[in-house]
Amino acid sequence: MRSLPRFCAAFMAMLATLALAIQPVAAQSVLRDAETEELLRDMARPLIEASELEPENVEIVLINDPSINAFVAGGQVVYIHAGLINAAETANEVQGVIAHELGHITAGHVVRFNERTSAATGITILSLLLGVGAALAGAGDAAMGAMMAGQQAAMGSFLAFNRNQEAATDLAGARYLSGAGISGRGSLAFFERLRNMEIRRGFAQTQEASYSRTHPLAGDRLQTLRDLYARDPAWEAPDDEELQARFLAARAKLYGYLAPPERTFTMYPPSDTSVPARYARAYAYHKDAQVDRALAEADSLLAEDPRNPYFLELKGQVLLESGRPEDALVPLRRATDITLNQPLIAGMFGHALIATEDAAHHEEAERVLRAAVAKDRLNPFAWYQLGVVYAARGDMPRARLASAEQQVMNRRYPEALRSAQAAEAGLPRGSPDWIRAQDIALQARAALERIRDSR
Repeated sequence: MRSLPRFCAAFMAMLATLALAIQPVAAQSVLRDAETEELLRDMARPLIEASELEPENVEIVLINDPSINAFVAGGQVVYIHAGLINAAETANEVQGVIAHELGHITAGHVVRFNERTSAATGITILSLLLGVGAALAGAGDAAMGAMMAGQQAAMGSFLAFNRNQEAATDLAGARYLSGAGISGRGSLAFFERLRNMEIRRGFAQTQEASYSRTHPLAGDRLQTLRDLYARDPAWEAPDDEELQARFLAARAKLYGYLAPPERTFTMYPPSDTSVPARYARAYAYHKDAQVDRALAEADSLLAEDPRNPYFLELKGQVLLESGRPEDALVPLRRATDITLNQPLIAGMFGHALIATEDAAHHEEAERVLRAAVAKDRLNPFAWYQLGVVYAARGDMPRARLASAEQQVMNRRYPEALRSAQAAEAGLPRGSPDWIRAQDIALQARAALERIRDSR
């Protein structure tokens, strides 16, 4: 006869399995790149408008994950994995994914997901209580059976709910593509690629296979959407050539940045002289410490498009990270001016100004970095650099405030609280910076209390 503690252990294992299946993706590493973020915003804007959401309220965030995935996890934020960008062949394919994820937002699926999570967990807890009762009565096999049945019911209920959500969201995505005048060809092409992956991985088109999945099989989704898209007036709409060129360049840049250099050189050999190939190789050469070759690729891109701020940013980054900050100032200053202080580019320029170790650059660095964080407060790197400038100029209260901004974003709450309190003590009472220090201290305290209560 099994003991009660062993039943509890078995239950906890089942509950962990259920939690793993139903929890949204945990916090992951976010990739920040000015060019890619602008591209994703431009790709999403007509779809957001078609969904009747406000473009300025919807964020598209790139996640450093090689898997082919996208998701929403609360609020109006669409998370896209780098692996999905790499797997897509056209901007239109990514737009199909974005349209689908917007459907989750407009339908409030995250809220309903949490409700179903609670319901599924309730079924499993009930099965534990039944199992415990059977165990106390001496019916060990009956107890285990009750627990297993409870887990199966909970998982089945949850997965069926999730598949129904996905199917409904496919239709919503089709409406948003149509409303934006964007063809569904890319959406179908992407689902076809997923279907081929499923076939290679051995997923059978059976009821059992469908039941055990959180999403409908890609083949089922293709069958539903193919006729719908083909009847849509936007079906024959041509792809945006400029958007596609930007997508290919950003995808190659991302590949060169993330992949091992040898893989990049295989994917984009020197014989390929296209813009995307040179872009990818520039980052690969930089990662491989081949500075001259990286700069040669950057210069070839600039010879073709001298005012491209992202090519200027590339050259400045290679120079800065190769120990030549003074040389990096010219391309980074031009890139910052052309983009009107784009926060990520301005942050790198401010870093280069500081890295020269020339105090004459501190005033410009402070101005540039303040403009960067004014546009994008969620930029810990720029806050860190701004803190360095303040400290170098002897303004320690604002240096501590900049540190607090960076620390609270990185969830280093004890340090953020100490920095905010130190800043508040030294800043003019009632000033905007003094009020901000108070806000950060309150935020850090609240976070620490939540952590303490959860334990």
